Formats: sequence, C-alpha cells, structure tokens
Amino acid sequence: METLRSIHIVALGSECPGGIGPGEEILGQGQLQGGLLWSYLGHGALVGPCDLEGSLHNPAFMEYTSRVFGDVTVVVRDCPSWDLLDTDWASVRKVLEQADILVIKYSVTDKLAFQQVRNGYAPRLRPLLRHWGVPVILVAVGARLNDEGPPCTCPLCASDWSSCVPHSEGLQLSRDLGATYLELPSLNHVFVGRYFGSVLEYFMIQCLKHKAKERPEKRRGNKVNELRPPHLEQPACLPPIRVEESSFSQDMQWLLERGVQFADVAFYAGDSGKELGWAHAAVLCAVSPYFRQLLLGPKTRERPQSRCVCRERDGGPHSLLSIWDGGIIDDMPRSDGHLTGRLSRLVVKDPLLCMCLWETLMFIYRGAWEWEHLQEALEEKLKNSLAVAQLLDRIRSLIGRDRVLKDTPSARAAQLGPQTLVNLFNSPLYSDVIFMVQGSVLPAHRAVLVARCDVMAAMFSGKYAEARSRVVPIHGVSSDTFLSFLEYLYTDSCCPASVLQAMAVLVCAEMYQVKRLQHLCEVCVCAYLQSMPSRELASTGISVVRLLRRAKCHNAEQLYIWLLHFIANNYLIFSHKPDFLELSEEEREQVERLRWPSRGYLQELSEYQQRRRKLRKSRCLVM
Repeated sequence: METLRSIHIVALGSECPGGIGPGEEILGQGQLQGGLLWSYLGHGALVGPCDLEGSLHNPAFMEYTSRVFGDVTVVVRDCPSWDLLDTDWASVRKVLEQADILVIKYSVTDKLAFQQVRNGYAPRLRPLLRHWGVPVILVAVGARLNDEGPPCTCPLCASDWSSCVPHSEGLQLSRDLGATYLELPSLNHVFVGRYFGSVLEYFMIQCLKHKAKERPEKRRGNKVNELRPPHLEQPACLPPIRVEESSFSQDMQWLLERGVQFADVAFYAGDSGKELGWAHAAVLCAVSPYFRQLLLGPKTRERPQSRCVCRERDGGPHSLLSIWDGGIIDDMPRSDGHLTGRLSRLVVKDPLLCMCLWETLMFIYRGAWEWEHLQEALEEKLKNSLAVAQLLDRIRSLIGRDRVLKDTPSARAAQLGPQTLVNLFNSPLYSDVIFMVQGSVLPAHRAVLVARCDVMAAMFSGKYAEARSRVVPIHGVSSDTFLSFLEYLYTDSCCPASVLQAMAVLVCAEMYQVKRLQHLCEVCVCAYLQSMPSRELASTGISVVRLLRRAKCHNAEQLYIWLLHFIANNYLIFSHKPDFLELSEEEREQVERLRWPSRGYLQELSEYQQRRRKLRKSRCLVM
C-alpha cells in the first residue's frame, strides 16, 4: 500500500539562466536542490536517496522526498542539466519510466537553452511520453526583459524576442509534448503555490486515483513480464572523404620560376638595360590594374615610342615602369618553334623595385595577399626599414589601392590567391589557346594550364600538335563539364550543380590527373546523396550502384568505399532496386556485413511481433 500512496515526480531542466542556481527569492538549501519543486514542497523536504521500493539512484539527479495530503509521499528527482540525455540516456530512461509526473523547466531569459531543448531533446522525449501517457507540466520561469521600463509579463510582448523566449514558442513546445503550459514571473510563494501548486496537485490527485483503480500487474512500474521490443542500434558512421590541400600558390610560383617558355613580358633595368626577368602578361593583368593599363592601353600598337601610362609625377605609380621603345613584337618565335604571341618589354625605372623585382613578382604570382612574407623578403634584401616601407607603398600602388589588405584575419581571408585569376577564366584577354568542345569556343591561357595541370603541361610542352596550334579540339567531354574543369584550374574551386555533373567532372579530372579536383567532386557527390530524404532516395532515377561502378572504374577509391557504406546504411531502400543485383559477390558480402538494420535485429523484431500476437490472442481468450 505504500507504493499506492506515493508520487514519483521527475524534473528536467533549469529555471535559471545559464543553469546557475535558483533566483534570489530561494534561500537556504533551495539554492542547491532546485528552486521550483523545492519551493513547493517547503521545509519538509528531505535530501538524499529515498528508500521506496523500486527507486533508482543516479548521482546526476538531485533526489529529495516530502509528504503532501497528510500521508502521500512525494519523491522528486531533479536534473537541471540536459547534457545527461547525451551522456547517459539509458539511465535517464530508467528514471523516466518510474515517473508519475514530468516537470520540464526553463528560463524565459535563456533563449539558447530553450532552443536546445526544443530542437535537440524534445524530439527524443516526445515518442516516450506519448507511449507512457505521463502527464507533463512545462514551466517557463522569469520575466522578459524590457529596456523601457520594468520587466514585462505580457505574453504578447515582442520587444525582446531576440534575447528571450516568447510566449508563443513556449506554448508551441507544450503542444508538441502534450504538456500543460505555465508561466511564472518569479519563484515566490504566490506563483509557486497558487499557480504551479494547483496544477501539480490536480495531477497528483488524478495519479492517486488511477493507482487505486488499476491492478498491480498492470501498472507501468511493474514491467517484469512485459514484452520489450529489440533495441535498434544507430547506423555506422560513413567514412570521411579527405581532400588534398590546395597547391595553387605553389603552382603559380612554379610558373614564375620555370614557365619561361610561355612568358610574354620581359623586364629590363632602366639604368643599365640589363634583362631582369620574364613574366606572363595574363597573370600580371589579372592581379594589377596598373599592368592592365600599361600593357592594354588603347594606343599600344599605334605608339611604339617610349612612354608611361600617365604624365609623370614624382612618386606616383606611373614612374615605376614604362614600355621599351618599340617594345611590342608580334609573334616572336622561340628556338623550340613555339609561338609566344606578343612580347612586351618593360623598363623598370624605380631603383628599389629594380632590386626587388623577383620578390615583387613572387608576391603577385602567389596571389598578392602574403604581405608578411613579402615584407620579410624585402627586409632581408634591402637591410633598410625606410626603403622597405617606401617599396611596400609602391607595390600597393602597383596592384591597386583597392586591393590593400587590412591587418585582420577576415581581410586576409577575403583575398586568397585563387581569386586573382577569376577575371581570366573563360576570357579572351591574352588568351593563346582555344578549346573546341561540342561546338563551344572556350578561350584559355597556356601558362595557367601548364602550371595547374601536369597533363596539360605535357600536352603543350612536348612534341604534340597542341603545342603548335591555337585551336585544340576536345573529345569525349561535354562543354559544361570541361568548362567546370577549366574553372577549377583558374579558381581552385568547383561547385557542380548535380550528382551526375559532379561525376562527369570527376571523370574529366581523372582523365587529366588532377587529384584534388577529383576529391572535391567526391565530396559533392556525397553531400548531394546525404541531403536526399529516404523517400527521394527510393524514387530517384539516379542509380547509386552505377555510381559505385563508375567510381571504381575511374580510381575514385574514397567515393567507392563511401558508396558501399551508404548502400549498407540504406539497405532496405537499395536492396529492392533491380540494379542491386549488379553488385559483385565481394561487394554484396561487404554490404551484407555492414547493413543496417542488421539481420539479427530483424530476426529479433520478427520474434517480438510473433510473441505479441500470441499474447494478444491469449488475452482475447481470457476475456
């Protein structure tokens, strides 16, 4: 009879912002034991594990007992931290199974904690509460903020929705959980006793009536002989796809150091006429507006005489470089027979820039964003801080004042190296090769292609027809796919629009041996497939098994392994499709080994359903 005259209350959540102790109105032990229920029970509460039959002690729950209605024992298990649901869900479930009443608390001024409860923990509790039929009380504690006056208690006030939990969101959560919703502006005796206490006492009375009527063997607390469904484990995690680090800056550095074959700009010292080095007009014009104006002026061909971009003024960027007299030579042949197009000869007039031209060009080729490395190189070369500061100012003028980076991480990240060649992508500016793909004309630049792709380097540097031709036909690839491939070479990024497009670019990347692009396409395929809900996976026309076959054929090992795990994790969907039979015997064995749900679980589920049917038939015969 003692069990019939006891009430088990489980409380989850904290009624205080940030999970800190209760409000100022709670004194003494109430600050340590949870404010709301402790305030209702009063001074008669006793701290510590109870001795009632079937009680479960968990150190994460603060346990205390009291008496109501004279002879009814109330056992409270209060857990202010929701993290326990993640770390020890099995223990929480056992405690919840013994609950006669569940109280969920939150502070209206702690919106982040409320959102975690609503989005993360409520979906896990909802099916259990509906199955058990436990009455739930959702309590919002605290007054909403109001900058213009005292704390606001109006449920329709929307002045602080950005920082506080509005009445409508709390009411919606209570509807989702099937709970009774209460709002308590504070934890004083009026609100706790009159409002919360009245609702709690109503449910306690109903619970006592229910316990008095039901037979002990039917009570939820005695589940010794009750059938339990088998436990379904979570599917195994899909293997990660690893992407190689970007080599864009290193590729462009290689172009400056060893790509003299495709250089079309020569630099000479202004005082001695000595040749200082070679560069590529396409790269210079893509990075620097000054070079664009210098090399692509409107009268470049009509006026070959010595000139500057603007009228000379002391200290301006126009005084750094000038065009050599007759410095533009069309189609100047090299000794190896390759055509270079126009060769521009530039005179370096500034002595500091003349001394540090190589460091400046290296800075431009690597993306014009590594200012710290440039400054270190200049300091080591010049050994003069004033000269370094002057040259840095001139280099800023050279690449355009709008490209000067502020000394913040976000500003540095805003102008990474790959972004410097965006304007060259699919642009005729200084283009020296044209790809013909399915009737589409795609202009490109040999220097960029050679630096970024080893197959292209062999194609344009060897004794092949492409090395001596301006028009290069491409077969076996669609124009959209090849354009995406070129986009990666220029920008170091790729965003295919679909799974099939990503696979097509992956095949093209494997054809031209660009491993990092292949990895990016693998990531895209995985992201698209994972974003599909189960219904779409079941009805889609995309054959995952054929994607698996193409991944294996084109050496996409990471994608191949990932797709095998993906098929295994969605076994009930893919095993009913006709193309499932196309898997090899080895692949099918691996999928069967990794399948979810497992064969063992399905067997246990079948046995459980059979036992339930037999139990129902036996009950019907008794009735």
